[in-house]
Amino acid sequence: MQHLISVWGAMDLRKRGIVVAATLAMFMAVIGLSRMATSTQMTLLYAGLESSAAGDVVQALEGRNVAFEIRGDSIFVDATQRDSLRMTLASEGLPANSGKGYELLDGLSGFGTTSQMFDAAYWRAKEGEIARTIVASPMVRNARVHIANASSRQFRQRNDPTASVTITTASGTLPTHQIKAFKFLVASAVPGLSPEKVSVIDSRAGLMGGDEVTADGLFGAQDRAERLKQNVERLLEARVGFGNAVVELNLETATEQESIRERRFDPESRVAISTDTSESSNAANDSEAGGVSVASNLPDGDAAGGSGSSSSNTSETRERVNYEVSETTREVLKTPGAVKRLTVAVLVDGIRTLQEDGSIEWAPRTEAELEGLRELVAGAVGFNEQRGDIITIKTMEFEAIADVGSDASPGLLSSLNIDVMSLIKLVVLAIVTLGLGLFVLRPMLTAQATESEASGAGPALGLPNASIDRPSGVNQPNFDEMPAQSATPALVSEVQPIQNAADAVVAVEAAADPVQRLRDLISERQTETVEILRGWMEEDEEAAG
Repeated sequence: MQHLISVWGAMDLRKRGIVVAATLAMFMAVIGLSRMATSTQMTLLYAGLESSAAGDVVQALEGRNVAFEIRGDSIFVDATQRDSLRMTLASEGLPANSGKGYELLDGLSGFGTTSQMFDAAYWRAKEGEIARTIVASPMVRNARVHIANASSRQFRQRNDPTASVTITTASGTLPTHQIKAFKFLVASAVPGLSPEKVSVIDSRAGLMGGDEVTADGLFGAQDRAERLKQNVERLLEARVGFGNAVVELNLETATEQESIRERRFDPESRVAISTDTSESSNAANDSEAGGVSVASNLPDGDAAGGSGSSSSNTSETRERVNYEVSETTREVLKTPGAVKRLTVAVLVDGIRTLQEDGSIEWAPRTEAELEGLRELVAGAVGFNEQRGDIITIKTMEFEAIADVGSDASPGLLSSLNIDVMSLIKLVVLAIVTLGLGLFVLRPMLTAQATESEASGAGPALGLPNASIDRPSGVNQPNFDEMPAQSATPALVSEVQPIQNAADAVVAVEAAADPVQRLRDLISERQTETVEILRGWMEEDEEAAG
């Protein structure tokens, strides 16, 4: 401790400030890194919770004295306790969903509950249960379901039920098949509800799947074309390899609605159902006479000469037959979605062969192979030549895609199971400790060694040892008369033991600049100098006696 005080006293103000600042910075760095190394690693517990559910989770964590952090809408806890906390909170029903299900019906009692109250609670419970089922999907974060059911009261017009689903996706938008699945889910849970009456609304993208009903009934034309394209690509890649076939499919569908009524009669398939026969006869007499004149009207005229007469009989038969003719009545209703025309274009890469010199040779595929692929494509898409469908298959060389950048290769640390952050903390702590030893402790130890060597110069000169036998006839050296030369390292580095005072005198005489060095040494070690002189005086008295 006395040595440290002496070293501190020998420093000037600037060096003292540097030592104090370096020591404080070093200790603060060591304490900070130690705290970082020993601190707990926080990991995600829950994210995207509603305010009420997040508050319940935070309250439960505070009740268990669990350290947690809130970052935005996420809750972080210690990584070692995350799984156990999730199981414990789940057993308590946390985080609770905002929409309650059939547990709403548990609070209803038979007394004071009207039919309207029960119906409202029942549909509210059904909405909550459907919302829970939708949220169970990993692609959905939150969901709300609203059902507009027809009124059960009498003397009111009954309307078809409708429903709407508002969802918040975890990332991106939902695919078409998932939207259809949600529609069928809601429609199956509500009696009399059809999937077309269910609207799915994304909180970010708006209405989803709204064009499929108007374009092609239940399945949209674009969706059908995409499914046919995937089928053809999967079929071709099984033969030519992945990425060696490009398929483009265009599906033209009817978008108008048409109603046709047709009535046909077949005259060849007639049947007699009734026959009506009628007969009629007629008899008539006619007298022959001359021409009518004035003479014929006189008694003696031409009429008096006599006259002739004639008679006629006629008969008529009529028959009427009633037939029943075959009749066909047909009514055709053409809805949107019928396929009008289908065109498929397929581009297939050729065959690449590795040559002996390392080069790759490209060759087109044969016509027989292309014809076989065309037949496969025709069977996959439902080719109809009368409808005007066209299938085009060509084989051409694909252009190679140039690689950009360098290939990703695993590093050294990725193959080892090492926590990089912990390793970095330990390395920084080691560097700080090394700096503390090199720039703080090492100068102190060096100064201590220098002082020890300087104190060891006294025995080397025969000064501290009071029991050294000084030979007679040897006088003490006169320090004032010694030449002033610069040889301080000789005194400091001299560590060889000196046996008597004569050797000490020789060493003093051989040393460079002994005057100033010894004066400084005597001023710094006054107590030891006094003891040495006292020892010499006692030896002189013993020699004189």
